[in-house]
Amino acid sequence: MKIVLATHNPHKVDEFRALVGSVRPDIEIVGYDGPEPVEDGVTFAENALIKARAAAVHTGLPAVADDSGICVDVLGGSPGVFSAYWAGQKKDAVANLELLLDQLRDVADPHRAAQFHATIALVVPGGAEQTVEGVWPGRLAHTPAGPGGFGYDPIFIPDGQDAGAERTVGEYSAAEKQADSHRARAFAALLPLLEKL
Repeated sequence: MKIVLATHNPHKVDEFRALVGSVRPDIEIVGYDGPEPVEDGVTFAENALIKARAAAVHTGLPAVADDSGICVDVLGGSPGVFSAYWAGQKKDAVANLELLLDQLRDVADPHRAAQFHATIALVVPGGAEQTVEGVWPGRLAHTPAGPGGFGYDPIFIPDGQDAGAERTVGEYSAAEKQADSHRARAFAALLPLLEKL
């Protein structure tokens, strides 16, 4: 079975293929080379559905799309759906990260709580549309650490680590991230929906 992943981001394609391949080797994730729709939703679910609908129409295949971002408590949940464009009109991961750190410069550790959110939409041509969510709680570091991951990973410290041995997601291996990330959690919720295809 083929499912198109509605993204032009090669990091997301690799991550999703690894997630799917580990539990459903019968599903082939194919890349999407069609037009990018305007993501003008104000929630992760709205944007994920916009992308999945466009890919399903363009390819005629069941389509999966995710919308994700980081939500910082002290900023009222921002950047949220604007995570990819936090520093301006074009996607600039370095500028986004630097702006967020600058905005939190004087915020002490107890108030640096944040969560990675991911919503995955599944759209079947002529059929159902469904969304699922995954949340990865943690807090933000004061400086980036680690060469791994992408986006805000080098400043995100997931909850549940031993005190004194905490690492950012940038210091995680790809396997560690895939096992516990917000996308992995959303994907776990998506699996029962894929079983029905």
